[in-house]
Amino acid sequence: MTTEKLRIKEKIGYGFGDMASSMFWKIFGMYLLFFYTDVFGLPAAAVGTMFLITRIWDTLFDPVVGVMGDRTRSKWGKFRPYLLWFALPFGIIGTLMFITPSFGTTGKLVYAYLTYSLMMMVYSLINVPYASLLGVMSADVKERNILSSFRMVFAFIGSFVALILIEPLVSFFTASTGSLQTGWTLGVMVIAILCVLFFMGCFALTKERVKPITDRNDSLKDDVKDLFKNRPWWILLGAGIAALIFNSIRDGAAVYYFKYYVQDAGFVELPFLSASLTLTTLYLVLGQAFNIVGIIVVTPLSNKYGKKITYLGAMALATVFSIIFFFLHSESIGLILILQCLISMCAGSIFPLLWSMYADIADYSEWKTGRRATGLIFSSSSMSQKFGWTLGGALTGWLLGYYGFQANMVQSMDVQTGIRLMLSIFPAVGTVLSVIFIAMYPLNERTMSRITIELNEKRSANA
Repeated sequence: MTTEKLRIKEKIGYGFGDMASSMFWKIFGMYLLFFYTDVFGLPAAAVGTMFLITRIWDTLFDPVVGVMGDRTRSKWGKFRPYLLWFALPFGIIGTLMFITPSFGTTGKLVYAYLTYSLMMMVYSLINVPYASLLGVMSADVKERNILSSFRMVFAFIGSFVALILIEPLVSFFTASTGSLQTGWTLGVMVIAILCVLFFMGCFALTKERVKPITDRNDSLKDDVKDLFKNRPWWILLGAGIAALIFNSIRDGAAVYYFKYYVQDAGFVELPFLSASLTLTTLYLVLGQAFNIVGIIVVTPLSNKYGKKITYLGAMALATVFSIIFFFLHSESIGLILILQCLISMCAGSIFPLLWSMYADIADYSEWKTGRRATGLIFSSSSMSQKFGWTLGGALTGWLLGYYGFQANMVQSMDVQTGIRLMLSIFPAVGTVLSVIFIAMYPLNERTMSRITIELNEKRSANA
């Protein structure tokens, strides 16, 4: 019952969900700080503080959504209904974030606080249940690894599509309307429509199968107590936060790196294609492409060496490549792009492992306590994601302010050095922390195999 093999259509359908989430998330990570400073006209340090304040509340909101999902009863299951209910609000509020009302600085900041906070809450309401869905689609550990890989492949495809489309869309609508602000609004609106459609597809094509050993509503106090005693959960939470700090600082500083350090506003002609991209877009798109390469190679590597060893190796390599990145000159375009490919391949490989490990932790918790809190445990994955982006995004804004960044001006050497550090040394600190955490992770493949067998025997006995 719980170990049936999933059809390819359902795996693709599950991937649609993260494709939708990632299209917006990548635009937020790569362009939102830039939009707020260079288009909306807000100070970088003020935006960094906004990221910190709003995301702290939103991070605490994730476990609330996880608890709601665990206690939801519907004909569609526990977690799938949230994809249906919140797909449209996700698209609408995401678009509102890129509207630029003609307020003063204080009014603009209030508007940014309001729309950004609402967006992150809606993101929780759809993405925490989506993540939890992985834990109830199949009880088979290998199927979950495959599902996790499908999820991440589609996530990076979504990011790839968003990065390919956003600048041309903004340019097209800017030229059509004569307004850069309107160009951003309409460009993001197109992406928002795609996000809504993909969430609907995920809802329609997936199915919940795994039932708890005992189908009862346990007290929230017991669920939280079990979670706080779950050592693997704490370890994975720390590793995930550190990995997201690594990613978010690199992503948030990339546009600034090319605009103010490389200072190349030209286009790159793509061989064999009648198309050209800005150097910034090419850098970002290559990152997404090699994220996908990392996902493809990680499944056979993790099956052979285990998730923990594979994760450690990927993060160690990312550390070395990130440090080397600092020493590149602005003219070394080829080396910049090559290192972007290598770092992105390492970064892409770890996220399927993290999601699969969270599913393992949900099983471990049920095996140890007799109670299953899939939503609460998976909410920590979203929590770590947002908290990592919170720290990384806030640090990016603060660091720009600290080094004296002024939007749309020639930057001093200190500012340029600070931007270079944000693409190299500072992210490397995150990878080192992630390695330290994951080195302590105790759930290896042999342990999980035993846990899965025992849980299936208990579920069969109670069916």
